[in-house]
Amino acid sequence: MRTCWVLDHPAHVRLLAPLLRCSNNNDVIIATKRKEVEDLIEQGDGHIPRRQIHWVERPVGEKKRRKAIARWRSSHNFLAECCTTGQPISRIVAVGAALELLAWRSPILKKSLRSISHRYYISDTEVNHIAHNLALKSATHVIIPTHWEESIDGGFLQNAKSKAITIHRLDGLHGHVHLRPGIHANTVSNPPKVLVRLLKGDGIHDDNEVIDIPTETFDGLDVTYANEDEYDGDAWLLDRELAKHDGVITQSVTLASEAVLLGTPALLISKAQRGFLNRLQDDGYPLFHWQQSCEGDEWKNMLAQFLAGMHLTDAIVTESWPDARSQLAEFLSMKLID
Repeated sequence: MRTCWVLDHPAHVRLLAPLLRCSNNNDVIIATKRKEVEDLIEQGDGHIPRRQIHWVERPVGEKKRRKAIARWRSSHNFLAECCTTGQPISRIVAVGAALELLAWRSPILKKSLRSISHRYYISDTEVNHIAHNLALKSATHVIIPTHWEESIDGGFLQNAKSKAITIHRLDGLHGHVHLRPGIHANTVSNPPKVLVRLLKGDGIHDDNEVIDIPTETFDGLDVTYANEDEYDGDAWLLDRELAKHDGVITQSVTLASEAVLLGTPALLISKAQRGFLNRLQDDGYPLFHWQQSCEGDEWKNMLAQFLAGMHLTDAIVTESWPDARSQLAEFLSMKLID
């Protein structure tokens, strides 16, 4: 089955990497022009195979509707060309990027590429309502985690059921797919080594979630910055950096979840609501989530709890690591090679 893989976000590249490594040689990729995605693909030798790539713009900022239509048209034209050269495309796999699921139809001519009969939409972000609504127009399969919070998904799951879309439930976080469980060092450096990731806040839902972090938060800490579009290290080794540090302070829910899965305490400063954040806390992972302005005694208490938590990692007891990687491969009828 010739597949088009959609890589719209750096986390999506990491999630799909184990599957891309066992994908067909004639598969293709549609990738979004954003620095961290470009870095991961450019540095991808040994992580993801080289495939034909079609680059598309990110529909954010001014004239985002026009950008979205242009991306839809561009992706459709690329898929149409692929379907006339060699084996036609049969499947699209997209993580949170629903425009490419629509691209099996032309936005102008309303002409369909009938060979693309399998259209998979993967999400763990309940509040991505715009993408959800677009996916409902074209997806044939939906993959969401077992801890999905229907109360904040805008009716997505119920609408998917009413449309008879095949729904797969993944028992685990996306980090369970591409990360490997490891042992975090019990000894804390002096001063503590903390990795910090700040977001630009221009994502589809980021602008309503980002909270400013005052610079005094980092007083007395040995800080490594891995800010969005500014990290100059090896993009594929960022997970190892998480494990090497004593703690993480971040505006990114994805980085916070990956850090705690690897045993590194994380202070997430964000208004974000996600089912996987609740699961991590319920499962005993060292996640500290602050959702208000960083001021007042409660904020100081939260920061103190996080700093103290870096010294208590040997006492952490978490749930067993689910085999989400094999489960996701099974949903896509693929056989893993690693």
